[in-house]
Amino acid sequence: MSLIRVLLAIFFPPLAVVDKGCGSFLIIVLLTCCGWVPGVIGALIILNKD
Repeated sequence: MSLIRVLLAIFFPPLAVVDKGCGSFLIIVLLTCCGWVPGVIGALIILNKD
């Protein structure tokens, strides 16, 4: 997980996980629509997986 990805996940969560697959992207979009904090947490969790 690079610093650029972490910053991207904090400021725009869906863009940080766009290369992880369509399912992850859609989940993060929905979480971000529900609130910024759930979107950031979800993006950081997805980015933390290997």
